[in-house]
Amino acid sequence: MKIVNYLLLLAFVSCTTATKKEALLFSFPKKIKEVSGIKTVPNSDLIWAIQDSGNPNKIYGIDQNGEALQTITITNAVNNDWEDITSDSKGNLYVGDFGNNDNDRKDLSIFKINNENLGKSEVASDYSITFNYPEQTDFPPNKKELFYDCEGFFEMDNHFYLVTKNRSKNFDGTTFLYKIPNIPGNHQAVLLGKFKTCSDYDSCVITSAAISQDHKKVAILGHDTVWVFENFNGDNFFEGKVTSYQLDNFSQKEAICFKDNNTLFIADEIDKKTGGGDLYQYIISDLKTRK
Repeated sequence: MKIVNYLLLLAFVSCTTATKKEALLFSFPKKIKEVSGIKTVPNSDLIWAIQDSGNPNKIYGIDQNGEALQTITITNAVNNDWEDITSDSKGNLYVGDFGNNDNDRKDLSIFKINNENLGKSEVASDYSITFNYPEQTDFPPNKKELFYDCEGFFEMDNHFYLVTKNRSKNFDGTTFLYKIPNIPGNHQAVLLGKFKTCSDYDSCVITSAAISQDHKKVAILGHDTVWVFENFNGDNFFEGKVTSYQLDNFSQKEAICFKDNNTLFIADEIDKKTGGGDLYQYIISDLKTRK
């Protein structure tokens, strides 16, 4: 009986290891230790990546072997807290400088990098957008109302959609969906809805968001879970059918984008306890649903 149990355990470990190995696409170059956003663009095999606060104001174009083929310095932007990167249908890139750990920032912004400049080593952003959350009146708010951090967004039909990161005391998984026009200037974000993930902060805090190329799926990311919304009307994404998928390992996952309409790229940053610094590829239909 002991031998049988041992063999079953060995088979389980081997299967789990194989799953992780198959999902792992590559490890990021050493200079990219704190990836906070990734994005693909049309007619390119590169994956564009950024890092968060404390890192250079650079965007990296990485091939699918993990080699950084392009490094672009943004000459007129400072990396206050870059938390996600997205693109529009034309392949222009947008960087979200809206990390707000303490919920006290009044300089939240998004800036555009023209797709015609992605082959250069230094570029200036075409324009920037600043915004605020009208529901926030105190900077910072009460510790039970720390809803105004953000680490995930995407662009659709000339609008940005931001999914907030909840840092409130007594975390209950609530995340808000906001909408901002993709027009230069200062805007008030419009609250479209909210969604509850779960009450376990480590698994269910939202660190990134993405929309599929056909605009039929929206994915939001946690450290070991991804939620995929489908069958929504217009931009009422949180009103669609949602499925939560369990990822095969726990790590500080900070970035998600669609490779195609049914495949996800997910990246984690390096952490002393959980490792990381890798990019994974998952076919959505192969993932196990979370119970």
